[in-house]
Amino acid sequence: MRHVHVMLRGRVQGVGYRAWCAREAERRGLLGFARNRRSGAVEAVFAGPAEEVEAMLAACRTGPAGARVDEMLVHEVSDAALAVGGRDRFVVLETL
Repeated sequence: MRHVHVMLRGRVQGVGYRAWCAREAERRGLLGFARNRRSGAVEAVFAGPAEEVEAMLAACRTGPAGARVDEMLVHEVSDAALAVGGRDRFVVLETL
């Protein structure tokens, strides 16, 4: 099981990025969450089989129609990153 924390910057709010993340993550059987940050970024945690997490990261570099990803920071994390939500399924959290 691989766990990653991702911070995406660019035109990632107001384009349905979080909902897109949820659909893509669920399709891949991943756990975790996505949420907007007041800074304008989207934050996400993806957890699951390494190959599915890698596929999700590749998809995140493009995102949904209308999105533009200028920066994507990825850090390996422990399962403790799921403490705020997403232990049982992928969820969209409120803005932080």
